[in-house]
Amino acid sequence: MKKRELGNSGIYVSELGLGCMSFPDDLDEVKNIIDVALEAGINFFDTADLYADGKNESLVGDVMKGRRDKIILATKVGNRRSPGEDGWHWDASKAYIMEAVKDSLRRLGTDYIDLYQLHGGTMEDNVSETIEAFEALKKEGVIRQYGISSIRPNVIKRFLMNSSAISVMMQYSLLDRRPEEWFPMIREAGASVITRGTLAKGLLTDEGLTRVRKMDGFVAYDSEALKSTVDKLHESAKDMHALALAFNLKEDAIASALIGASSKEQLLDSIVAYEKEVEQSELSSVPQLTEAHRYEQHRS
Repeated sequence: MKKRELGNSGIYVSELGLGCMSFPDDLDEVKNIIDVALEAGINFFDTADLYADGKNESLVGDVMKGRRDKIILATKVGNRRSPGEDGWHWDASKAYIMEAVKDSLRRLGTDYIDLYQLHGGTMEDNVSETIEAFEALKKEGVIRQYGISSIRPNVIKRFLMNSSAISVMMQYSLLDRRPEEWFPMIREAGASVITRGTLAKGLLTDEGLTRVRKMDGFVAYDSEALKSTVDKLHESAKDMHALALAFNLKEDAIASALIGASSKEQLLDSIVAYEKEVEQSELSSVPQLTEAHRYEQHRS
């Protein structure tokens, strides 16, 4: 599997990254998934303290034992749970980040995180304080680099312009092309894009034609436009799954395309699709079948 540099960090991640959010709550099954990933050359694993109330980090940490050096590990911070309360609230304060990282390190069973990401962000945040926390952790060696996971252009731009962040995680796929407008800005800031939602909730896999009939819409597509677009994509693609991955990875701003997997079989499907050759003519023509929507909110 090919690797790409995250920003200008010297950290090289596999073109396919494994999003851990959809892992099952079973250690043996998670081990099977991660074993398959590592064998295929996937070295980039993304979790968050929010997933399964921290259990996801613990599962990843347990499976990672004895092979930490083979893994580029990413997790996230900012969604704070309070004891005795349901749900969580947003907290991007320095004090919270400096404490939350300790809990993530404990659950992950490691003494450092390769990529620590702000799990959201608002224009009301004290961004200087947030960045100060990440820089302090980087200086301490607790984290190697940091980034942000957000779809809000104004939040992303302010964060990048005032920090040494190396990555932006954004939902991006053939069916959600809104980030394209912002790729040049991210690239110029010395950062890379990490894509989530790469397969658009399975719409860009062999199951897409079935799944789309059960959906009321997706991003800016209403139900009918979505069905029509997905039908056209599947009609034109030699292999929809392979085309979806290749479409994301044709962008030089993108370092890694995250895929989720709740079983090793699901992961193997994506690995096989990644390894298939997709013709340049197909990559060039397929954007004409979809809409390049734009973010209408959070622009200034």
